[in-house]
Amino acid sequence: MTRGLGERWRQRGGRTVRLILAFDDIMEFALALLSVPPDELEALGWTFADRKRLLDHFLRSGKTAQRVPRDALGQSLITLRLPRRDLAPLRHFARRELPKVASNAAMLDRVLRVLDEAA
Repeated sequence: MTRGLGERWRQRGGRTVRLILAFDDIMEFALALLSVPPDELEALGWTFADRKRLLDHFLRSGKTAQRVPRDALGQSLITLRLPRRDLAPLRHFARRELPKVASNAAMLDRVLRVLDEAA
């Protein structure tokens, strides 16, 4: 028996949102996600599988970045497409944990602005 189209769509996360960020911002955000210790994951209400799913969205941007010349890579704009259901956890993380590990306040402002616009 095959699953219906609607069921598969809901399982993949439903509607998608587009986030357009500079490649450097994407990588710094991904590194911040990686640096979260297990007790902080629990405080966020996340499992390791949740973090891996969120990281996969960011790491997919690497395929797009491979087509960009290396000297222009840092500031090139990359479009991330992720399920709308993952937007709220990312916004929560960006407000709570990202300021602790962000090395650049301007990056933090850009990421928060893009996440707020997508919501």
